[in-house]
Amino acid sequence: MMERIVFLDHDTMGVDIALRRPAVPHEWSEYGRTAPEQIVERARGATVLIVNKVPIRAETLEQLPDLRFVAVAATGTDNVDVTACRARGIAVSNVRAYAIHTVPEHVFALMLALRRSLPAYRESVAAGAWQACGQFTLLDHPIRDLYGSTLGIVGRGAIGQAVATIARAFGMRVLFAGRKGEAASGPEHVPFDAVLAESDVLTLHCPLTPATRHLLGEAEFARMTRRPLVINTSRGGLIDDMALVHALEGGLISGAAVDATAVEPPPDDHPFLRLAGRTDFLLTPHIGWASVEARQAVAGQVTACIEAFAAGRPINLVT
Repeated sequence: MMERIVFLDHDTMGVDIALRRPAVPHEWSEYGRTAPEQIVERARGATVLIVNKVPIRAETLEQLPDLRFVAVAATGTDNVDVTACRARGIAVSNVRAYAIHTVPEHVFALMLALRRSLPAYRESVAAGAWQACGQFTLLDHPIRDLYGSTLGIVGRGAIGQAVATIARAFGMRVLFAGRKGEAASGPEHVPFDAVLAESDVLTLHCPLTPATRHLLGEAEFARMTRRPLVINTSRGGLIDDMALVHALEGGLISGAAVDATAVEPPPDDHPFLRLAGRTDFLLTPHIGWASVEARQAVAGQVTACIEAFAAGRPINLVT
């Protein structure tokens, strides 16, 4: 059977990534970006759609009677109405485990930069403070070791576990947070509130669900007695944005690093942008996942998913 394959947002892969075409009879079309009002026109007649962040909703599916398979070039599938796909007999696959190295490395890049005040020292050197200080070392900003500090991790999946492995290599004490209200126990698995109170660094690696939306808000920041560094490389909605701004400005936390916002890119009036000039805050543009190696792995899995579906043996099905 000849597959008609349409990739609706190819630019999300980056120009440096080669996407191998599936080894099945097919016609191929791709678009760098696709606005919501362009989806139906561009996808009409497609049997296979590849999407990363383009929304595929029920009303769109009703206008695509030939569609049989959606390959999501990401792990998260919240942009695809999986229930509506299932009702129409459309299979959905995603990509998995590609970020197990790149996200943890990004976490530690952010962690080291802020624990050692690298943005502040870079700014001071550029301003001539080292030359003016009159001695061999400039000690204007705090420098804290990771060794001997406590890392709280919210999320015990593959990425959270990989972060823990690196943390132990640095000599950090690792605590995995239980769910709010859960009576967690064990040498590393402790109640959520205890992690808030004991962590020097807190990093989030859990999915965004109704239960985890605004997992960190005003009340949670108030319980962070050790003024930790807070890192979010997972989903923007996990943190109440204004609560984080108030916590940083009010000295409840020692710093924050964010790689995901609820709306991406953030609008010009997003509260995080008022923090952009601070040396104790880092906002990166959702690049934790985006090493060349990781994006190439995504591309390879997308092709493998399409080939498996065409052969009648689909893989990575989203249920």
